[in-house]
Amino acid sequence: MELYLDLHSQPCRSVFLFARAARIPFDFKLVELSKGQQYSEEFGKISTARKVPVMKDGSFVLTESTAILEYLVQKHASSVADHWLPADLQQRARVNEYLSWQHMNLRAHGSKVFLLKALFPIVMGAEVPKEKMAAALEDLSQSLRTLEETFLQSKAFIVGEEVSLADLVAIVEIMQPVGVGVDVFDGRPALHAWSERVKKAIGEELFAEGHELIMKASGLTQEMQNNKHMEMLKPKYEKFFS
Repeated sequence: MELYLDLHSQPCRSVFLFARAARIPFDFKLVELSKGQQYSEEFGKISTARKVPVMKDGSFVLTESTAILEYLVQKHASSVADHWLPADLQQRARVNEYLSWQHMNLRAHGSKVFLLKALFPIVMGAEVPKEKMAAALEDLSQSLRTLEETFLQSKAFIVGEEVSLADLVAIVEIMQPVGVGVDVFDGRPALHAWSERVKKAIGEELFAEGHELIMKASGLTQEMQNNKHMEMLKPKYEKFFS
């Protein structure tokens, strides 16, 4: 099985961390988004969507991180612990409830903060307007409150007493703004305690490995500045920032 990944990407990190934590063997195929490798002819033969992550299991190709995660759980059901995607109908529904919510909420808002801080000055040639950044941070804050108050509540993890795919997907999204210096845990002791439990459940060394690149996001900014493919990528980001 091959996994096409760039660990700057939150969905890629969720797939990478799960496969490694569950000891599912795979070949890591690096697709460097900052270099535009997703637009190469070679990668286009793997995925016409030109996005990562992509899983290639023999001749079967699958995109979308949550679909890949569920596929891996079900294919390796005999060896993957039940708590990742519980067999219990209602517990599995809780995992899927979170996965359905997060795309347009925590993922969208954390990504926007990251992109504003990391790429806006390069793409737009100016500092991020204060009101734009303030609005993005408030949207992120609201999503974090919902994660705490609606999904986590007083539980150890989102579904209960053990880590699940919901927690894994949540933590990689939270680490994206952390990588550009946003302290998302300030004033949120319960969220911080939860994050520490998730790291421990995944494995602290593995967690650090998966997040090494994003914790050096300033290096990505420098790389993008000197990237000959930046002109090709600019229109996409200009549309997003406008």
